[in-house]
Amino acid sequence: MNWNQIISTTRLGQEELASSDNKHSRTQFQRDYDRIIFSSPFRRMQNKTQVFPLPGSVFVHNRLTHSLEVASVGRSLGTMFVEKAESEKLEIENPLFQEIGSVVSAACLAHDMGNPPFGHSGEDAIAQFFKKSNEPRLRNELSDAEWKDFTQFDGNANAFRLLSHRFNGRREGGFALTYSTLASVVKYPYESMLTEKPKFGFFQSEKSIYSRIANELGLSPVSVNPAKYTRHPLVFLVEAADDICYQLMDLEDAHKLKIHNFEQTRSLLMKFFDPQTEEEQISRMNETLNLVSDQNEQIAYLRASVIGKLVRQCVDVFWEKQPEILTGSFQKPLIDQVHPTSLTAIKEIKEISVRNIYNDRSVIEIEISGYQIIGTLLEVFMEAILNPKEGISKKMLMLIPEQYRGEHSTTYEKVQAVVDFVSGMTDLYALDLYRKIKGINIPGV
Repeated sequence: MNWNQIISTTRLGQEELASSDNKHSRTQFQRDYDRIIFSSPFRRMQNKTQVFPLPGSVFVHNRLTHSLEVASVGRSLGTMFVEKAESEKLEIENPLFQEIGSVVSAACLAHDMGNPPFGHSGEDAIAQFFKKSNEPRLRNELSDAEWKDFTQFDGNANAFRLLSHRFNGRREGGFALTYSTLASVVKYPYESMLTEKPKFGFFQSEKSIYSRIANELGLSPVSVNPAKYTRHPLVFLVEAADDICYQLMDLEDAHKLKIHNFEQTRSLLMKFFDPQTEEEQISRMNETLNLVSDQNEQIAYLRASVIGKLVRQCVDVFWEKQPEILTGSFQKPLIDQVHPTSLTAIKEIKEISVRNIYNDRSVIEIEISGYQIIGTLLEVFMEAILNPKEGISKKMLMLIPEQYRGEHSTTYEKVQAVVDFVSGMTDLYALDLYRKIKGINIPGV
């Protein structure tokens, strides 16, 4: 891989069209960003759970606010890498190299768009539905690879499908994003047959699309069948932005919800700074903290300081590992290679988060609800699409939006249509539809 090839403005579905940057005040990658942020699937993330239940009196992060923050951090990572490359006199012929910050930011914005309602438990709920299904057609009429797409359902692969698939009534290429932005979204560039965990990058339906993008950008195939490729280098920056944000923002939310007290949260954030080697910076931080009496603002200031430090350290790792990344021999997350002081602080936050945050009663309750709701919706709509002439199937199918309909000639396509519909729901819409199907709280009844 080389920087002259992997940053490209070729658009999916518009490969024959020449780039027209000279006709726009926005670059091609800024246009990617705008297409994503103005889309309906992006807006729907405002009503999708990140970790904690959607807000009551305290506003915590949802999928949309998380994605916006990841995009902000991603832009910083990309821009700082370009600045470092310039200061180190790295010779790059491709003028698009300057746009790395925009590519990373757009990819960050889209990275969670394939996640179903009810947080990560939503992914597991979809996978478990298929693993436990007693419908013989679901297994007998799908290939092994197609079956694993569903029993190992992954939001990452679903995001790539959402961005690249031509849904009914839509244009060729889905969002028609640039190849570089699309490749930067795919964290796990291989198909489901290569893993026993719900972590893969594309379904069988989009396998040929990803292959086309990989070949154009020079992403080397590790294996052909099953398909696996080396990561696009900018995936490492997208992953780092996500890692930085979710660890720190979950901690800040836990403080706002009083799962963690102020002193505990402040102590965890201050551990990113070494008292011996960073005494001057700690002193400046304490001066700023003394000017602010609001505890939430103090935590926000410390969180911002930690993000700034981790961004710089991740850029340094990316620069140092750049030769290995370009050959595909480096596979570790950047955040796992940062300074030992930061690593120790991250490890402690992870341990406390698992114990106190991800096992908090409110989080567990919404995960359980998500299982019940998603399982029920998949069951009724799967029955309808596989047996469209029986019972109330015709009525049920009328509830599926036009974009997910069309001529589905195979069982795989029919199943995908239902999964597309359910995974695209917001938490509240899924709950409302579940209640109506179950006859709960029906107006006038």
